[in-house]
Amino acid sequence: MSVERIAELLNRCGMPEKNFPPTDLYNEGWMLRLVLDWLSLNQGIDHELSFSAGDKWYSEALLPSAFLTRERGDPLAESWTHADGVIGNFVIGANSEGDLSLAPDASRILVTEAKMFSKLSAGVKNASYFNQAARNVACIAEVIKRSNIPLSQFSKIGFYVIAPESRITEGVFAKHIDSENIRNIVERRVSEYEDPLKNQWFDDWFLPTLHKIRIREISWEDIVDLISRLDSGAGKEFDAFYSSCLRFNQYVANRFGQPG
Repeated sequence: MSVERIAELLNRCGMPEKNFPPTDLYNEGWMLRLVLDWLSLNQGIDHELSFSAGDKWYSEALLPSAFLTRERGDPLAESWTHADGVIGNFVIGANSEGDLSLAPDASRILVTEAKMFSKLSAGVKNASYFNQAARNVACIAEVIKRSNIPLSQFSKIGFYVIAPESRITEGVFAKHIDSENIRNIVERRVSEYEDPLKNQWFDDWFLPTLHKIRIREISWEDIVDLISRLDSGAGKEFDAFYSSCLRFNQYVANRFGQPG
């Protein structure tokens, strides 16, 4: 199967003669990958997601949880978390396919969650309140713990929700990304275990990580404007792709009530 043929199919997926839904291409996942690729080729710019020397990016990395299964049928357990995008100095697949671990000299880890019209997920099967923001921040703390890298070595730790400006203005994500709310949720999760080791993880790794991490919302429009200012040609392409993402995902949201 040629890559050229795949490209041809993707190229017409937004046209009347399409062979599969346009949202297979025009979605937050591909928008994020294109953004991270561009940022990786334009290091050192003034932006929250700017790359530094030695940084790489990866989409759909698996982040370890401090609440993985202890035994068969564990009533509190959850699985690894899929990160839409990660920036930093890390290794993928050192222990199993897709898992992320930090390089010994890592000094940055930025995790992104990309959205078009959907909200952050409310929880996991065994903890309905453990929302996507709290879960990601807890996983970042666990990644750092497993690396055994002191927090003082990190110049930047971040969790960013990237979404349309209209959704941010509506306040869709504001409560979930509030630091105090995140602390309370993770503390509740830990308390359910009644385990001194979980309490120690909370005190020694989670709280210091929460104190240092930058948690922000970033609009796609902000990113497209940045690219347009620095590279007008690329900016036009990003603007066109993003417009298609909004159009096709809004159609799905309106028709099926399942925003993407």
